[in-house]
Amino acid sequence: MDNRNRRDRGPQGQQVVVEKQYDERVLAVDRVARVVKGGRRFRFRSLVIVGDKKGKVGMGIAKGADVTTATTKATEVAKKNMITVPLYKGTIPHEVVGKVGGAKVMMLPAAPGTGLIAGASVRAVLEAVGVNNIISKSFGSSNKINACYAVLEALKTLQPKKDWVTTKNQAQQAKPNVTTEKIATAKKTASTPKKETVK
Repeated sequence: MDNRNRRDRGPQGQQVVVEKQYDERVLAVDRVARVVKGGRRFRFRSLVIVGDKKGKVGMGIAKGADVTTATTKATEVAKKNMITVPLYKGTIPHEVVGKVGGAKVMMLPAAPGTGLIAGASVRAVLEAVGVNNIISKSFGSSNKINACYAVLEALKTLQPKKDWVTTKNQAQQAKPNVTTEKIATAKKTASTPKKETVK
């Protein structure tokens, strides 16, 4: 009996569905050439975005003899270079700008229901990281690789709400200032006249 068709089947011949941990997106596949002594040698370059839609995203670029090999390599590279992004209510915490090469990307937080207002490359990265509402604008070069790098550079500079300057000031104001209290006590002591003792 031939068991080749039963390798990926579980008990009672049911197929086992393996749920993917990350959302993998192939943004671009290009054919590139390298000039050698005998002519040109063609290969494929793949650009892949990987994310878990919960604040982690990575980008990978790799080359291979065929499309499948290049995509597999790029996916592994993206998983190794993942970054953690602080999200706030389905959007980013504050305005941010990223620039790589000739590509510049500006992103603004948006209210719920706005959706993703972004181009193809920027949208792919933001969807992979888990952003639902954002307003973005791309300037300069339209190169997909540089645009994705610019988005990642911008996301790296995001600060969570607990590290905002206003939040830190509120926390400091809530705490009693021990140094000020000591100075005030010392001034009161110095201003109080000492009683002279009569011998």
